[in-house]
Amino acid sequence: MQYVNLGRTGMKVSRLCLGTMTYGTPKWRPWVLDEAASTPVIQAAIERGINFIDLANFYSMGVSEEVVGRAIQGTPRHKLVLASKCFYAMSDDVNDQGLSRKHIMDSVDASLKRLGTDYLDLFVIHAFDPMTPMEETMRALNDLIKVGKIRYIGASTMYAWQFVKMNEVAKQAGLSPFVSMQCQLNAAYREEEREMIPYCISEGIAVTPFSPLARGLLTGQVESLRNKTDNFTTDQYGDETSRNIALAVARVAQERGLKSSQVALAWVNSRAGVTSTLIGVETVAQLDENIATLDIQLSPQELHEIDRWYTPCDVINDYNTARIARVPR
Repeated sequence: MQYVNLGRTGMKVSRLCLGTMTYGTPKWRPWVLDEAASTPVIQAAIERGINFIDLANFYSMGVSEEVVGRAIQGTPRHKLVLASKCFYAMSDDVNDQGLSRKHIMDSVDASLKRLGTDYLDLFVIHAFDPMTPMEETMRALNDLIKVGKIRYIGASTMYAWQFVKMNEVAKQAGLSPFVSMQCQLNAAYREEEREMIPYCISEGIAVTPFSPLARGLLTGQVESLRNKTDNFTTDQYGDETSRNIALAVARVAQERGLKSSQVALAWVNSRAGVTSTLIGVETVAQLDENIATLDIQLSPQELHEIDRWYTPCDVINDYNTARIARVPR
């Protein structure tokens, strides 16, 4: 396994981060693994050197954190970098959502209890909250750092101007800024390379991209349960351009004797600014295939074959769901 610093911090994380949306209970999503199937994969990832684990209270409505918490009990806490997130509604209560001081404080305490730990190495706001003043959010996060419940803070899924403004609010108030940005990035969606990632590079902020396989589009397995039941796949990648990119990835993979998923992940790993890529795996075999991509270097010709099909599209976030379908150039 390869390790790098998380942005300008001194904390080292594995180049691959284990995403945990896949683990919890299928009662939440039909493609989610239950605890019996999840535990061996989580433990195998740790055994293979992945020390960075990404969670969220929203995954399986808290069950995912409980499952992961039990799976990691045999591993010394200092060897793990645990990250969790909050923003989405956890119940029908009016205050059980968003980025208010109340919800952030309650969410961190609940996540710590479910995970069976005293602190989180990284706490990430899952989205931008236009209903809460930025300084309220940043002060709440800063206070959690001061009392030792979290070590660093990060953000996810927002416009670049929102991320920049939140960091500037923190700096002007003498508060801790974000050290990481978790954004969607893959061969079929590259809009974050226009503003978000260049800003992160200039500020030394870690980039931890999610959905390297474009919600399953780039796996080459169009009939998988995830592809057939995850509405995000159709909403975000149901256009001709995305399909052409998927076919290009498959061609490169076939010529190299690799799987499409490996080429797609190697593409993300090679992008400028990328620190640690989130992976979602269902089996130990998939885990090993993902780890092998760290040694895969795509040639300029292979990259051209994939990249030449790309066309610009709407930025994907929680407040921009009505995307216009792309057409080839």
